[in-house]
Amino acid sequence: MQITPSNLGLLKQGFNAAFKGAFTSVSPMWDKIAMLVPSSSSEEVYAWLGANTKLREWIGERVHQNLKLHGYTIKNKTFEGTVTIPREAIEDDQYGTYTPLVSQMGQDANLHPDELLFGLIQLGISTGCYDGQYYFDTDHPVGLSGQEASVSNFTAGAGNPWYLLDTTKVLKPFIVQKRRDYAFVAKTSLTDENVFNKNEFVFGVDGRLNVGFGLWQQAYCSKATLDSAGYEAARTAMMSFKADNGKPLGITPNILLVGPSNEKKALDMVTAERLANGADNVYRNTAKVITCPWLP
Repeated sequence: MQITPSNLGLLKQGFNAAFKGAFTSVSPMWDKIAMLVPSSSSEEVYAWLGANTKLREWIGERVHQNLKLHGYTIKNKTFEGTVTIPREAIEDDQYGTYTPLVSQMGQDANLHPDELLFGLIQLGISTGCYDGQYYFDTDHPVGLSGQEASVSNFTAGAGNPWYLLDTTKVLKPFIVQKRRDYAFVAKTSLTDENVFNKNEFVFGVDGRLNVGFGLWQQAYCSKATLDSAGYEAARTAMMSFKADNGKPLGITPNILLVGPSNEKKALDMVTAERLANGADNVYRNTAKVITCPWLP
C-alpha cells in the first residue's frame, strides 16, 4: 500500500469496522445482574442506597421515610488497550494479518465490564458497601437508630462461592457506572510522533467507567455446598429481609450465579425434576442459572 493520507484513512476505517463488528459479536453478562448508571463526573455518590421507598396509607402529613443517608461513592477509572503496527507492514500490504488483533480488541472492550464486575463480586466478602459493612457479611445493621439487629447475607464454608441474586427490581445488586463508553482511536497521521520517531502506527481503545455494589439485600453469597439445604437457607434468608422500619422488602431471588465448578450442581438444583434420592425437586425453576467463567 502506498502510504498516503487517503490510504491511511481507508485503513483506519477498515480497522474501525473490524473493531465495531467484533464489539457487537459478543454478549456481556453484566447487564443480567447489574444496573447501568450514566456518570457525568469523576465520581458518583449513591446517598440513596438503603432508603425506603415503600408506600403507606396517607393519614395526616406525609412521612419522610428516607431514614438513613449513606455516602457510598464509586470513582470512575480510565482503561485502555493499545497495539502498534510497523509502517513496513502497511507498505508491504501485510495489514490484513493485524485485523484479527484489532477485532479481538473490540471483543475485549465489550467484555471488559464483565471482568471488572465479576472480579468485584469475588471481593465482596472483604470489600465494603453502602452501610459500611462488607457487601457479603454476617452483621449488616438493620433497624431504626439504636434498635439495629445484625442480618447476614453470607454463609462461610470451604467450597467455591455461589450467589443467589434478586434482579427483578429496578434497583439491581450491582452497578456498572459509565462516564465514557469504549471508543476506537488511531494515530495514523504521518506527522504523529509515533510515526516520526518510531516508524509505527498506533491503534487503541479506551473508556472511563467503574463498577460497584448496589443493595446487599438483593444478593447472597455462600461457600457451603450447593445442595437443597444450602439453597433453601439462602433463599429463605433473602425472602425474609426487612427494611429498617420492619416491613418486608419483598426480595424474590431469581438468579443462581456460579462459576464452572458449581455449574452441574446449580443446574441439578433448579432444573431437575427430581432429587438424587428420587424426591420431587420443589426448587425446580425457582431461579435461572448463570455460569460465569470469571468465577471459580
